[in-house]
Amino acid sequence: MPRQSTKSRSKPRARRTPARRVARAPRRVTTVPARNGAVQAFLDRFARDLTAGRMQDIVSKWGVPALVIEDDDVRAVTSPAEVEAFFSGAKEQYNARGITDTRADIRGLEWATDKIAIVHVRWPYLDAQGQEMGNEASSYVLRRDGTGDFRFYVAVLRGASTPT
Repeated sequence: MPRQSTKSRSKPRARRTPARRVARAPRRVTTVPARNGAVQAFLDRFARDLTAGRMQDIVSKWGVPALVIEDDDVRAVTSPAEVEAFFSGAKEQYNARGITDTRADIRGLEWATDKIAIVHVRWPYLDAQGQEMGNEASSYVLRRDGTGDFRFYVAVLRGASTPT
């Protein structure tokens, strides 16, 4: 007769089912018309300040530190003086090419948080008669400060094109 083991037999293990992974929903992106209008108004003021050469107003719309990225350059902007240097002569450079005005054509707007917006903008080059002479495009990360005003913190310069 076979000998019985002196070890006690444990209960058979219940079959474990793999834990189900719960997919987390991505952070909710909101597009609230009032906030979108505030972004448009901010960019419109920036366009007016730029084409009028109001350097103090341009500088006040940038937070520091900021980052400006383009194909051939990445620049950290760490002071209001650097913002001023970046935009110095912009009005004259545009005017020399016959460009006297622009506007912010928002191509996309995403709210990353309640205070941070990512906006894609097309800036048409307009002559004195309002005719388009080309354009440039940029994407920005804007952040509302403690007073509720937007500031530029990241600019990705996408480049210019001429009308087709």
